[in-house]
Amino acid sequence: MGAGHDHGHIHGTTGTAANAHKGRLRVALAITITVMLAQVVGGLMADSLALVADATHMATDALGLGMALLAIHFANRPATGNRTFGYARAEILAALANCLLLLTVGGYVLYEAVERFITPAQTQGTLTIWFGAFGLVANMVSLTLLMRGQKESLNVRGAFLEVVADTLGSVAVIVSAVVIMLTGWQAADPIASLVIGFMIVPRTVKLLQETLNVLLESAPQGVDMAEVRSHILALPGVEEVHDLHAWTITSGMPVLSAHVVVSSGTLDSLGHEKMLHELRDCLGDHFDVEHCTFQLEPSGYARHEAGLCH
Repeated sequence: MGAGHDHGHIHGTTGTAANAHKGRLRVALAITITVMLAQVVGGLMADSLALVADATHMATDALGLGMALLAIHFANRPATGNRTFGYARAEILAALANCLLLLTVGGYVLYEAVERFITPAQTQGTLTIWFGAFGLVANMVSLTLLMRGQKESLNVRGAFLEVVADTLGSVAVIVSAVVIMLTGWQAADPIASLVIGFMIVPRTVKLLQETLNVLLESAPQGVDMAEVRSHILALPGVEEVHDLHAWTITSGMPVLSAHVVVSSGTLDSLGHEKMLHELRDCLGDHFDVEHCTFQLEPSGYARHEAGLCH
């Protein structure tokens, strides 16, 4: 460590945000597979595109939930010399894969719905209602299980949004079946399928944007970098902040690093350790960033460091 040159680290808790919810994800996966199989049978028996569309979506949900669980397994493997953050980013990759699956399913459902308008089918309303109601109850249970976790993890939120779409899809299936039973209007079935498709796509696009922000290492949500800079500069003795960066490794794991120029008199009087505590307390009181790395530099050190690099 060179004279006047110090590094400080503030570490938060280990493990990813989704890890605490893997048990609930397993239960949701079991429910999803059960409903999917029931809706495939029901859709074929009742000749209901809405049920088949919902079952197809459930199949991708099951795959998405499985990927979410697999990602949690990898994300909690220990760090290595080459992978200094371990496999924590695996959860974000799973969320990205879920987005692509959801967009594919949404497109398929919309396409099939249009086909049904061209080639109508005779849907049996009573059977469709029974299987739709079964799916609705099961999805409500899964939603309850994942409600808390979706606020903490993009990975869990991807799974949660899939179940939300399924729940709304089940409602659309039931409504279409009731309309068919009461009026005989068969177009209600592809219309319900269109509703399911249009419910899937916008939510998926929003999740995709959040996922890409993490992969592109944008500043964490809720962290205003200008405000972070101003808070650091407001500390006594701090003259400048440069190389200030903040990003997210995975959900619940924001990271920040900065070079902080401190007057020589302040460093001499406080000491490096005390100054690091000041910085930690400053950020800890105002921002949800626990893993921070600070490089303390005395006045003029940046010019000296730039000279060494040439």
